[in-house]
Amino acid sequence: MSFAWMMLLIFSVSSSFAQYDKVVTKIIGIGKTDNRTMDHLDVLCNRFGGRPIGSDAYENAAEWAAYKFREWGLDVVMDEAGELPVGFNRGPWFGRMLSVDGMNLHFATPSYTAGTKGMQTGHVLMEPKTLKQFDMMKGRLKGAWVLITGESDGFPIDYSSTGDRKRDSIIALNEEISKENSEIRRYNREKADSLPEKEIQAYVEEPALFYSQMREAGILGIIQSTPVPIRVLYDRKNLDSMTFETLPTIPDIKLDEHQYAIIEQMARERQNFLLEFDIRNHFKMGPVKYHNVIGIIPGTKYPDEYVIMGGHLDSYDVATGAVDDGSGATPAMEAARLIMKAGGKPKRTILVCLWAGEEFGLLGSTSWIERNRDDLDKISNMFNRDGGPTVPTGISVSEAMWKEMENICEPLNAINLDFPFVMEKRKPRKRPEKAWGTDSGPFAVEGVPTMTFGTGDPKGYNFSYREIWHTERDLFNKSIAEYQEHTATVTAIVVYGVANLDHLLSREGYYLPPEEKNGSSE
Repeated sequence: MSFAWMMLLIFSVSSSFAQYDKVVTKIIGIGKTDNRTMDHLDVLCNRFGGRPIGSDAYENAAEWAAYKFREWGLDVVMDEAGELPVGFNRGPWFGRMLSVDGMNLHFATPSYTAGTKGMQTGHVLMEPKTLKQFDMMKGRLKGAWVLITGESDGFPIDYSSTGDRKRDSIIALNEEISKENSEIRRYNREKADSLPEKEIQAYVEEPALFYSQMREAGILGIIQSTPVPIRVLYDRKNLDSMTFETLPTIPDIKLDEHQYAIIEQMARERQNFLLEFDIRNHFKMGPVKYHNVIGIIPGTKYPDEYVIMGGHLDSYDVATGAVDDGSGATPAMEAARLIMKAGGKPKRTILVCLWAGEEFGLLGSTSWIERNRDDLDKISNMFNRDGGPTVPTGISVSEAMWKEMENICEPLNAINLDFPFVMEKRKPRKRPEKAWGTDSGPFAVEGVPTMTFGTGDPKGYNFSYREIWHTERDLFNKSIAEYQEHTATVTAIVVYGVANLDHLLSREGYYLPPEEKNGSSE
C-alpha cells in the first residue's frame, strides 16, 4: 500500500470517527492503541489458573476482578450466589509406567475427587465383572491400580449410596445371567448334533461394577480410558452432600486412550509391570461461599434501568480457563475500562457481571435472577459472551430494535476493515422453557432479551471450540489476541450505546406471544 493511499485511509477513518459521540470516538482510539484485554487474560489464566468455584483460584480471581473494577472507577458488588460444603484445590499431577518400555503417563482427574497419598506404586489388574471373578482376585486387589471399562465422559464414577445400589442391582442381574449361561453351556455340550446352539447372553456393562468391594479390599485407585484431548469435569453427584469427614478416598484417573490400550493389553497378558502416580488433589473445610463479581457504571438519568454485559469467571481446572470463559470475562472487563477511560456517563446503569458457578449449573446467574426478579423488566438487554475467542461479525436484531441498533452499530465497520460487521433481522422466537447452557439462558427463560454478537474466524486461524471445551487445551495460547481486543472495543461501543438510549430497547417481537391454551394465554 502506498504512503499516500495509507494516509488517505487514515484520514477517512479518522473523519468518520468525528461524526460519532465523543465517548465512542475515544473508546475506539483507546481500544486501538491501549487495549489491555490480553493483559487481563494473562492474569486470569497464568496467575490464578483454572477456577472452579470452591477453589482458592476462583476466590483470588474474584478479588482481583473487584480490585480492577474499583481501580477503573466502577462501583462493585461482591454478590453472594451460594456456598459449597467443602472446597477443592488442584496441585500438580504425575504418573509413569515402570517396565522395560516404561513411559510417562498422560492423564487427569475430575475436580472434587481424591488424590494419592504421596507417590503410590502398584501392580495393575482388570476389574472383575462377576462375583466369581471378584472372589478369584480379591486377594490381589490390595495395592493395585484397577483398569475399569467404558469411555470417560469427564465425570467420576458415582461412589454414593445411590451409585452402590445401582451397581448392586446390576451385580445381581449379572449373577442371574451367569446362571443362565451355565445352563446354556451345559445344553450346548449335551445337545444332539441336529439341534442349534443357544446363544450365550452378554453381561450388563457398568464401569467399576465392584467399586465399593474393591475399595474395601484396598485398591490404590481406578483408571478409565478417555479420548484426547483429555476432558475432566467435577463430582456433580456427590459434591452437595460432601463433608470433610466423607471425602472421596481413591483416585479416579482418566488416562489417554492410546496409553490405556497398551496398558490394558499388558494387564490382560498378565505381564509384570507397575504404575506409579503422584496426584495432589487437596480439599479445604467448608462451607465455602462463592460470589458473582458485579462492576457497576451508574446511570445518570435512568439509574434503575440496566444493560448487562459479561461472561462467567469460573472454569474447570484441568487447564486455565482462557477460552471458557476467559474469552468472555476479560473483553467485558476491558469494555468497562474503555467506557470509563473514555469518560462515559451512560443514561442507564451498566452492570458488568462476572458470573460464578456457570460450569456447575448456571448457579451464579440463576441465583441473581431469583433475588432480582423485580428488576428483570428493567433490563434493556443481557449481552453474554461464552463461545470462544472469535471476533464479532454481526448481530441479529428484532424489527422493533432495528433503528436504534443500526445507529449504535454504525461505527463498528470503521474500526478495523478486516472485521466487517453485519446486522440481520431477527425473527420472533419462542421463549425457552428451560435455560440453555450458558448464563444468558436463565434470563431468556424470564423473557429478558439476550441479543448477542455472532462471531467468526475471518483470518482463518483454524480455531476449534470443541478442541478446548472443558479440556486440558483450554490455555492462554489458544486465545486470539486481535479478535479478543476487537471484541472488547465492539462490546464497549454497543453496550454504551444501548445504555445511552432515551428508552429501553423494545421487546416487541423479540419473543413469540405465549401460546393460547383453552382460550387463555399461558
